[in-house]
Amino acid sequence: MTHHDDTFLYYLGFDDTDTKTSPKGTGRTIRDFCATLPETCRLRAVLRHQLPKRPEIPYTSNNSSACAVIETDDPALGRFLFDAAAAYLTECAPDGSDPGVCLAERRDVADELVTFSLACNGGKVSQKQAMAAASSILLAGVGGTNDGLIGAAAAVGLTRHGWCGRFIELGDMRSLPANVTVGDLLSRGIQVASVDRDPLIPLPDDRIATGGWLRPSLLAGQAVLQVRADGDGRWVAALGKRGDKAA
Repeated sequence: MTHHDDTFLYYLGFDDTDTKTSPKGTGRTIRDFCATLPETCRLRAVLRHQLPKRPEIPYTSNNSSACAVIETDDPALGRFLFDAAAAYLTECAPDGSDPGVCLAERRDVADELVTFSLACNGGKVSQKQAMAAASSILLAGVGGTNDGLIGAAAAVGLTRHGWCGRFIELGDMRSLPANVTVGDLLSRGIQVASVDRDPLIPLPDDRIATGGWLRPSLLAGQAVLQVRADGDGRWVAALGKRGDKAA
């Protein structure tokens, strides 16, 4: 998740863009928006971040927010991206949702926003706290109660933190076959780590069964696929798919 000095890496956060009956969740919504980006933008990744499911915290289904990582050479693109995203959510988010949007260049994400984002994992926080933590970047609610601005800010801060979330978009990973080699992933910038108690190191020619659902985690600022041993030179993805909305 690094960038070159002459490029700009923007974190775009979405949250609360759906309702219980809408067909797609926040992850799919931000991916659809990114498909509309101009050619001056390069989508590096999209991450899903989990926030707590507690009775005092309003959420739709899984209480997840999403962050797109967008690279550009244009230093003036930030405001355009934010306004375009807000307009997209205003038009596309269903009635009854409470969407929020946040945008920051990676170097502008303050420690205060990371601290706030981590606090979101511990319990209920307020819109006022979110706005204060994001005072140096772009953040807004664009519908309903505007509560989505909390999760949108958290998505940006957690991506900057670099130790949580999972990739739902990264290069061509969604089109890879259900059985890949470790080397296939390494060549795409995806590290492979065993989570077994006494782990061996997955070697480039070893094979990994992903079940057709490849979703690396964000660990130490990198994409890391967690695997378990499944025999000599064979591995299986440690985290499997569940019944989330389309992402």
